Amino acid sequence: MSAKRQQEPTTNLFAAAGMEQDAPHPLPDRLRPRKLSDVVGQDHILGPDGALTRMLETRTLGSLIFWGPPGTGKTTVARLLADATELHFEQISAVFSGVADLKKAFDAARARRETGKGTLLFVDEVHRFNRAQQDSFLPVMEDGTVVLVGATTENPSFELNAALLSRARVLVFHSLDAEAIEKLYAHAEEVEGRKLPLDAEARAVLVRMADGDGRAALTLAEEVWRSARKDEVFTPTQLQDILQRRAPIYDKSADGHYNLISALHKSVRGSDPDAALYYFARMLDAGEDPLFLARRVVRMAVEDIGLADPQALVIANAAKDAYDFLGSPEGELAIAQAVVYVATAPKSNAVYTAFGAAKQVAKEGGSLLPPKHILNSPTKLMKSEGYGAGYQYDHDAPDAFSGQDYFPETLGRQTFYDPPDRGFEREIRKRLEYWARLRKERDGT
Repeated sequence: MSAKRQQEPTTNLFAAAGMEQDAPHPLPDRLRPRKLSDVVGQDHILGPDGALTRMLETRTLGSLIFWGPPGTGKTTVARLLADATELHFEQISAVFSGVADLKKAFDAARARRETGKGTLLFVDEVHRFNRAQQDSFLPVMEDGTVVLVGATTENPSFELNAALLSRARVLVFHSLDAEAIEKLYAHAEEVEGRKLPLDAEARAVLVRMADGDGRAALTLAEEVWRSARKDEVFTPTQLQDILQRRAPIYDKSADGHYNLISALHKSVRGSDPDAALYYFARMLDAGEDPLFLARRVVRMAVEDIGLADPQALVIANAAKDAYDFLGSPEGELAIAQAVVYVATAPKSNAVYTAFGAAKQVAKEGGSLLPPKHILNSPTKLMKSEGYGAGYQYDHDAPDAFSGQDYFPETLGRQTFYDPPDRGFEREIRKRLEYWARLRKERDGT
């Protein structure tokens, strides 16, 4: 009787929709939004002033790249966009498709266009296409054969061709926050005609377990309903036992996330590898994305170590690549190794400080022209105007150092970079001091 009652809402749902009552579809599929206003968690794109809302008001749609984590609605929004703009929706996956599949899709779109029907070509995992395959999209994007909507979980700046990016607008999809996940659960309960058998604390745990992924959230809810006996209400401990999944120790979108990453960064800056490893381990245990932590270690390498140890950036990047190659849990050790390296490296923020100072001066004097002697003079007119006159080729000068002034004349010489007398920057400081002496000698000052 209990099993029968559990399936009744599903059966009624399909009957109400006039669909054939076959095997029940998974809950995420049954609750897939039917219109763009039903999509939750992406108000910056689909809200009243959202980017896509504004596009649709003009009834025009350009090619787009959707960048965001799994389960945030990229595929659903692409399908609903096709409906809203009356385009034929065609979907391919870069994981399973090759050149032949692309050619077939392009040919079908051309034929469709001749009948007056446009095509929205949705390409899932578009970053998995190689450079040549990505280039094949350019002609059909340019002549309007397809409106390309590509979805990727990877940074488009690094994974997609510049030519492709220049023809498409990138829209960022955010992980669903707790409020958005709660909306999904409320909608699921309304459709299923029953409440999730959870106490208030367990419900909050289930929200955190979803980790910002709407698809995962509904899959977990379905597992809870499957597991519950009549009148049973789960506590947080029972929920974790039943789902065989630990709840994150903190909400990655809340204060706990920022507190721990701050503690990790400051432990590295304070040259305490043990504390740094402790916070690194805590964040992993809480379900933090290891690649997020790897990116933060790269930032530490350039902000807090800099040129005091140029290898820090190399090792931090190598750790990120090693994790990409190995995955979890094996790749986590590479990031841990990088954490220890940057924590024990000599520290310097000299480049960080110099870059900030240079940006400020550049902002204030951004229109100043470089001195003419360091400008090229490819034409006779430019030569007559003094371009390149008096330039000294440093390799022809003693010590390969001419001592010329390279700043705009009205700005005068500036000093931004002041390396400390430690680590590799001790050697850099010696070079700068040596060049400063030579410059004075050759200037006669």
